[in-house]
Amino acid sequence: PQDYFLASARFVEKKNLPRLLDAYARYRSLSRTTTPWSLVLLGDGLLRSALELKFDVLGLRDHVLMPGFKQVADLPAYYALAGAFIHPSTVEPWGLVVNEAMASGLPVLVSNKCGCAPELVREGVNGFTFDPLNVEEMAQRMLQFSAANFPRTEFAKKSREIVADLGPERFALGLSQAIETAVNGAPVIAT
Repeated sequence: PQDYFLASARFVEKKNLPRLLDAYARYRSLSRTTTPWSLVLLGDGLLRSALELKFDVLGLRDHVLMPGFKQVADLPAYYALAGAFIHPSTVEPWGLVVNEAMASGLPVLVSNKCGCAPELVREGVNGFTFDPLNVEEMAQRMLQFSAANFPRTEFAKKSREIVADLGPERFALGLSQAIETAVNGAPVIAT
């Protein structure tokens, strides 16, 4: 597709993909001034047939693509061609796919239940967070991102800058500081 939202996840309940489809259907119904973007769902899993049935019921068959699970070598093409990345999980310790999307220069829409959201998403700078249970909020964020006047280039640049600061050097520094604190810190007294 020309422009699309990209999601990449295992097709399991906590990834919240059925609700993403509801939000996407709502987004399409609200799109009046611009051509709505498509939705590409990368991944596979137990919910695949239920998702396919859902987008048929919602009339999304021509607008949602599910190319299946993709190996690492195939992912850059999907990230490079996407307009924005969306990660709607209801439970997520971190969400490494958000790092990948940002490193690829994508603006991001990330569930506020993802552990990475406070660290990676700068509201109104490189993306937005949302309540993963709120279909209307997701749809409104999609509308915002797909608007003709949305500053995608600026958001994409900021995504790259933010995630660049989280490379191996920062991890090594943090680990070194943790070790130093553990070695030189005051002893812990059990009470």
